[in-house]
Amino acid sequence: MRKVAEASGHETPVWRGAAATAAAAAAGPALLGFAGVLDGGAALAAALAAAPAAAAVAWMAGLTRLRRESAIRLAAAARVPSGRDHSAEILNLLPAPVLLIGPDGRIETANPAARSFLGLGGEGGQLSAALRQPQVLEAVGAALRGERPEPVEYSTPAPVESHIRAIATPLRPGAADARDWRAVLVFVDETSIKRIERMRADFLANASHELRTPLASLAGFIETLRGHAKGDQAAQERFLGIMQDQTERMRRLIDDLLSLSRIEMDEHLPPGGKADLSKLAGDIVDALAPLADEKNVTVRVDAGGPARVTGDRDQLLEVAQNLLENAIKYSPSGAEVLIEVRAGLSREAAEKLASPLSPDASRLAIASPPGASGRRYAAMQVRDSGPGIDRRHLPRLSERFYRVDGQKSGPREGTGLGLAIVKHIVNRHRGGLVVESAPGAGSVFTAYFPEYVKPDATPEAAVR
Repeated sequence: MRKVAEASGHETPVWRGAAATAAAAAAGPALLGFAGVLDGGAALAAALAAAPAAAAVAWMAGLTRLRRESAIRLAAAARVPSGRDHSAEILNLLPAPVLLIGPDGRIETANPAARSFLGLGGEGGQLSAALRQPQVLEAVGAALRGERPEPVEYSTPAPVESHIRAIATPLRPGAADARDWRAVLVFVDETSIKRIERMRADFLANASHELRTPLASLAGFIETLRGHAKGDQAAQERFLGIMQDQTERMRRLIDDLLSLSRIEMDEHLPPGGKADLSKLAGDIVDALAPLADEKNVTVRVDAGGPARVTGDRDQLLEVAQNLLENAIKYSPSGAEVLIEVRAGLSREAAEKLASPLSPDASRLAIASPPGASGRRYAAMQVRDSGPGIDRRHLPRLSERFYRVDGQKSGPREGTGLGLAIVKHIVNRHRGGLVVESAPGAGSVFTAYFPEYVKPDATPEAAVR
């Protein structure tokens, strides 16, 4: 017995052989009525009445088969209304880098995020030439053999530290042999997660270490005030002043730790927006005027015109504030601090913006921008007349809580986090930080950033 599926989904048996023919002839009137109801047409009923019963049964089977195939086509059309394959569009819209690796290890397909992530050109090449991570390549090789490897985690230290998870999955389009295996490689950026974890651990460690001293001082003074100095008004005034200074130090320490943690968490994300370093210099001079007056230090700004850079204005303002505040603090009374702003500089010109302080001066690049030779920069340089810094201290200036010998931790001194904050902000902006100093000759700090380029400008506008 052979079954034919009708449009309603039920199955009607179609019999073969002489017995089937006789049965069909006997059932002629029933077939006639069924056909008339099925199609609602007198012409179809008349055709069935004129045909032999067996032929009528065969004709009905063909009609059912035709309807079944039409239903299948309609269902397929309903699944893709526009009749187009949207997989390529979906792949291109994905924010995560995705690659399709062929059996020979070549990159067959890469979405825009993957091309940007790996710096791929117009044509796909060998994955091993674009990615120098042996563990990831081993995982892709296992996927090309039909295996399911574990995700691979790796870190890249430059231009900024980032943490990546690579997931390789085997893919075989059809029922072919093992040589047809391909691999889908997906990259997941877990830098923010890792930074948050480290930020929490660092904050607890640093806060517990640096807050211990002022808290111990406060506890000692409170005990003294409640003891033998309870009735000594002069001692109370003196101790309360010291306690206020220690409280202010703790507040500044916590503020700097929180600021540094926020900056480190976003360091791998280049900022948007724009800012004018010349205007920032004027704003920060006005903000620190009370400190300069208190120290009897003159601050002079030498700006050669607008110096627009790509960046976060608040963070760039924090860079200027830290550099100028240090220069004022460590300059003697009656000294002058010079802020110089220049634009349209090459990297080499930005790093050597000023003439050497002295023949014995030492220069060190604390932070440097990544690649892109020919890019133009705008620089802000702060020159002071302080005691200077010995050569052996320069490599450690941007370390957390590092202080040069002789620097106190009193109420007017810093927390030891200022230059660490400056370095991380400069790194986030893909800029550079250079220090030059010599004992007895003062210090010069230069921070430079990529010049702002309009989004619709041609690449040649950024690299002139």
